[in-house]
Amino acid sequence: MSKRYKYPIPYGWYQVAYSKDLAPGESRPLRYFGEDLVIFRGEEGAVQVLDAYCPHMGAHLGYGIHKSKGTGGGCVKGNTITCPFHGWVFDMDGKVAEIPYAKKIPPRAQDKEVLKKWPTVERNQVISVWYHPDGIDPLWEVERLPELDDENSGWTRIGENNCRKMVIPTVMQEIAENSVDFAHFIFVHQVKSTPQAETTYDGPMGHRMIKADMQTPRGIVEGGIESKNIGPGLGWVRFTGIAETLLLSHLTPVEDELIEVNYSFLQPLVDGKEPAAGGVQDAIIKDIWSQMEEDYVIWEHKIGRENPMLCDGDGPIAQFRRYYSQFYAGA
Repeated sequence: MSKRYKYPIPYGWYQVAYSKDLAPGESRPLRYFGEDLVIFRGEEGAVQVLDAYCPHMGAHLGYGIHKSKGTGGGCVKGNTITCPFHGWVFDMDGKVAEIPYAKKIPPRAQDKEVLKKWPTVERNQVISVWYHPDGIDPLWEVERLPELDDENSGWTRIGENNCRKMVIPTVMQEIAENSVDFAHFIFVHQVKSTPQAETTYDGPMGHRMIKADMQTPRGIVEGGIESKNIGPGLGWVRFTGIAETLLLSHLTPVEDELIEVNYSFLQPLVDGKEPAAGGVQDAIIKDIWSQMEEDYVIWEHKIGRENPMLCDGDGPIAQFRRYYSQFYAGA
């Protein structure tokens, strides 16, 4: 089947795991960017992502045997991971640290990065890696969000009940472009009017503010929807008004036309506890996720239009595309 899109994978920071899902001494396989990877957390807490296949005989370091069979990858000791096939030990720089049955490390592996080391950052309860097809080092940092990075922030933590995941057969740009495709909100999501947004771009950052007042039995409650993209993969949306909600909106390419979406919903604690189930906060989460499910049907079956036939009510799609084009290597 021919590809529906001509866009390559854009470069940037991408979520590959939640912090809560990788304990000290654990490892597991990953599949992103069309690449097989292994992630492990050292016994002291540091996290690293490496290429998956051992340079010795090609075993995957993310699939363990014996006690780790089906539950994890190669054995982690200190800040190293061990290949389950022949016991070669690799450090977090992708270098051979030990070969238990050899007298010396082969010359072509001595103090060399024999497994690609992916730039890895753990921040905001999320583990992210930097992807660039040409191997260029990170061009910006992962933004720190105090609501997530500070355990005493007074906000809920990322857990099983406030995370949603969806895998969509499309490309990164198609999902991101939805945020400025104002007309689709009426026909896909059945809102009463198109949103009016103030949008600014600064390098890899995109910022958007939408006024969203709500009519209630007690009158109008002023509210807003503020969002920020930190490159193509990481972003957040802050809903204010009746109930404050902070949404982490993260997109990660699995393959060229297969995208993993991770949404994490954080809200202020109420008297030091998580908001009661079934309240306004839950309704907000349900409504946001239902819009993703509506969009999925469109994304699954549409094709890309490099030169779409736009009209004056479509929103700033052309402006967005100029901003987004910077994330394509060689553009």
